[in-house]
Amino acid sequence: MTAVANPTKEDLLKGVDDAISVIKERASWSAENRRLHEDTIAALQDAGVFRMRVPAQYGGLETDAKTMVEVADRLAQADGSTAWLVACSWIATWGLGLFPDHIQDEVFSDPDSQVCTTIGPGSAVATPADGGVVVNGSWPCISGAHHSTYQQIAAIYMNPDGEPYPVMGPVRIDDLEITDDWDTLGFRSTGSVGTSAKDLFVPKDRLMPAPAVVSGQSASERNADTEMYRAPFIAMGSAATVGCATGMAKAVRDIFMERLPGRAVTYTEYGKQAEAPVTHLRVAEAMLKIDEAEFHARRLAETVDDKAASGEEWSMVERARCRADEGAAVRLCIEAAEIFAAASGGSSAYKRVPIQQIVTDLKTFSLHAMMGPDVNAEIYGRVLCGLEPNTYFI
Repeated sequence: MTAVANPTKEDLLKGVDDAISVIKERASWSAENRRLHEDTIAALQDAGVFRMRVPAQYGGLETDAKTMVEVADRLAQADGSTAWLVACSWIATWGLGLFPDHIQDEVFSDPDSQVCTTIGPGSAVATPADGGVVVNGSWPCISGAHHSTYQQIAAIYMNPDGEPYPVMGPVRIDDLEITDDWDTLGFRSTGSVGTSAKDLFVPKDRLMPAPAVVSGQSASERNADTEMYRAPFIAMGSAATVGCATGMAKAVRDIFMERLPGRAVTYTEYGKQAEAPVTHLRVAEAMLKIDEAEFHARRLAETVDDKAASGEEWSMVERARCRADEGAAVRLCIEAAEIFAAASGGSSAYKRVPIQQIVTDLKTFSLHAMMGPDVNAEIYGRVLCGLEPNTYFI
């Protein structure tokens, strides 16, 4: 398959649909080997998904937030791990668009090259050196490191003139050591391994203060007025990832509904599960939760897109609500998936029925610090009550 040079949204979605057959065919290998199969990566590249949040001057598509939600949702219906890796690449490439243009020229020389990222410093420390810093330390859970050319690292800069502060910058993945420690029950295929740096020199012009990156402050002249960059990092990242949750919930829904006609309610006189009132109540409740989750996903994306189009300044309430919308969507998707799983009977425990695995993937997704429903709701509530958000990740 050959990638379309400048695909429309319809071309992009068709490419995603074409890639789904490969994703499903390679899903077992990917889970067993704890990383996406190269055929899956190639199909995603052909679809153009890795270019969705790359600046246009480098062959990127600069797709809007609504398209990100739709693509992540479709991919997650096929495989949550694949959707997560793609969403992480969007966050990484978008973030690099905030860096000086000459850094982007290097990183985006191949618009299909993948970038992995972390926004937390892990154990990494950046010590001042002539012309830059020397980085030592490690980062856990770097999704997509196996397939990436660059990693956006973070580290605590040991500022000789004041308090230490976090910095971020891209380095070649070949300059890092990969620790193959991703052995989990959920999201096995994401390849979220650990990486580490030992006496790695990073030039000063490749670094930006992490709070500046997270707040969307750009050091790029070319992207300064680009619509895609009129959003805070966290709001954009929330829009990039929320479709993973809705897609996985729909996958559980679809498997349940496919199995429903041939199932009875064991140890009752209901020969058809579809005729039992308890089934009606469960299905209705789960479906409504997915609908509610989609409302939050849609509002999140619309907020990002509308603010980007208008160029208006973001209020703290809007920033906090984006995190809250993702948290609410994740909570509702887990609740919906668990209802369908509970109604699926003992036969769903077998590996041949992927319901339990998808629920586990969804719960693993929710463990990420940016997805937690309670923390995100607390931040939103603090801001609504007139307090500071107690984090710069907003």
